[in-house]
Amino acid sequence: MADGASVRGAAPSREAYPYVRTIATRWMDNDAYGHVNNVTYYSYFDTLVNEHLIREGGLDIARDPVVGVVVETRCTFRKSLSFPERVDAAMRVARLGTSSVAYDIALFREGDAEAAATGAFVHVWVDRATQRPVPVPPAIRAALLPLTTAGPASSAPAGPA
Repeated sequence: MADGASVRGAAPSREAYPYVRTIATRWMDNDAYGHVNNVTYYSYFDTLVNEHLIREGGLDIARDPVVGVVVETRCTFRKSLSFPERVDAAMRVARLGTSSVAYDIALFREGDAEAAATGAFVHVWVDRATQRPVPVPPAIRAALLPLTTAGPASSAPAGPA
């Protein structure tokens, strides 16, 4: 398969993501090639998810006894972003389990219909002291439920974390 699109498939549209926030690229985001460095895309993912959890779910990242730890990420790069651009970071919840949450994320150049990158991000909620999995806190679950791709049914447990 010489065509990258056939390997990656078509990117979902903006409308597939119920939560969108704009992130401004920074001068330091660019690498020696003049585009946003690949690891920075993951920073954008992390910023998007955690901003939502803090603002909508009341997460106190410094004091809450239960926190989400990242156990998996992936990113498919589709086209370059660079400074100075604004990026529309879009998110939906693909799976809301008992103690884990799988997010689908897309990054769009501001105003562009085609995603520059698509990816995934998985949190497992753990007790801060023991680092053992615990149920997703009720306020966090309530903040994520409207973003689920299948609605309330996807909040049902689907096996282990």
